[in-house]
Amino acid sequence: MTATKTAAKPRTSRGKKAAETSHRLRIKVRAYEHAVLDKSVKQIIDTALRYNATIIGPVPLPIDIKKYTVNRAAFIDKDSREQFEMRIHKRMIDILNPEAKVIEALTNIDLPSGVSIDVKMM
Repeated sequence: MTATKTAAKPRTSRGKKAAETSHRLRIKVRAYEHAVLDKSVKQIIDTALRYNATIIGPVPLPIDIKKYTVNRAAFIDKDSREQFEMRIHKRMIDILNPEAKVIEALTNIDLPSGVSIDVKMM
């Protein structure tokens, strides 16, 4: 058996130039009702696709569940309690290299009440 030498690969920067020129618009959408959330996400995606934008998502994020426990009676029935919960459904959409037309169209979009949006440029 003979040992073979392999040529070492030249070191290159791993996509630093591509990462510097790439911009990303990250949209996080939250709502209490998942049906309303899905309709508004579809509306956002349709608006972005109308201007030929590259879209990643929608990515479903974990549901925030807030639980509240309250007494049923004020004084005598301490052991009798009632539990309530609020579920906050979330989705994330990324738009790669958005143009000015896409950003303007997304700011003018009309979404139903109860839907909150966080837009961040990365």
